[in-house]
Amino acid sequence: MQLRNARLCLDCEEIHDAAQCPACASESFAFITRWVPIPAQEVSRPAAPEPETAETVATYRQLLSPTPPPSKSPWRFVKRGAVGLAIFGLAGWAWRQRDQRDER
Repeated sequence: MQLRNARLCLDCEEIHDAAQCPACASESFAFITRWVPIPAQEVSRPAAPEPETAETVATYRQLLSPTPPPSKSPWRFVKRGAVGLAIFGLAGWAWRQRDQRDER
C-alpha cells in the first residue's frame, strides 16, 4: 500500500486503501498524508512497456482486420446447397411414403 493511498478509518482506526473500511464497512476516513508527509523524492514509476516488434504488430493487425479470411473452397456453398436439396428431397419422399401408407 502506498502512503498517498493509505486511509485511516475514523470509526475503528483501521488503516486501509479501499472506499470502505474492510473491518467495519464505514465510509468515514482521513488520508494518512494529512499527518505523515510524503517525502519530496520523485515517485518511482513503472518502466515504459517495450515497443512492439513488427511481427507482433502484424499479428494484431490480422486479428483486428474486418475482412474475413478467404474461404477454403469456392465449391463450399455448392456442396452445402446440394446437401440441403438432398435432405429436402428425402424428407419429401418420406412424407409421400407415409401418405401412401395412410391411404391403404
